[in-house]
Amino acid sequence: MPATRQDLMARFDQLGIATRTTEHERVFTVAESSKIDRQIEGGHTKNLFLKDKKGRLFLVVALADATIDLKHIHQLVGAQGRVSFGNGELLEEVLGVSPGSVTPFALINDTQRRVTPVLDAQMMTFETLNYHPLSNDATTSITRDDLLVFIRSCGHEPQIIAVSEEAKEAAARL
Repeated sequence: MPATRQDLMARFDQLGIATRTTEHERVFTVAESSKIDRQIEGGHTKNLFLKDKKGRLFLVVALADATIDLKHIHQLVGAQGRVSFGNGELLEEVLGVSPGSVTPFALINDTQRRVTPVLDAQMMTFETLNYHPLSNDATTSITRDDLLVFIRSCGHEPQIIAVSEEAKEAAARL
C-alpha cells in the first residue's frame, strides 16, 4: 500500500522538516499549474519518470520551465542507451503515484530503491522548492536542504547535475 499524504507529513515531522502545503484544484500539467505557481513562493518544478533500455528507472526533477534534451540526457545520468517515459502502471507500481502527481516525495514508496533521483543543478539554486505531496491537488513547499534530507531518508542518494539546458549554460559561464 503506497504512502498517503498523512504518512508523508508524518515522515517530515519525524525528520524535523518544516513544510507548507497549499491546497488547490487538481493540475495535471506544468501549463495548468502556472496560475497556482504565481501564488506560491519558490522554484516550481516538473518531474520526469524515465527508464532506459535495461529497465533502470530515473526520476529527473527540474524547474517547470527547464529545457530537457531527452535525446541526450542518458549520457548525463548514466543510463544505458536512450531513455523513454515510464508508463503509468510502472509509475504506480514503483512510486505509488498516478501520472500528473509525480514528485520526489514519491520516493517514500520506492522501498526497493529502483529509482535513481536526478536533481537539476539549476533547480537546486532555489532556497524553497515546490512539489505535489503525492497527489496533484496540493503543493508542498520545502527547502532544498530538507529535500535532500528527505530523499536520503528514503534510502536514495540523489545526483545533482546540470541536466537542463539552462543549468548547462550557467555552468559554462562559470
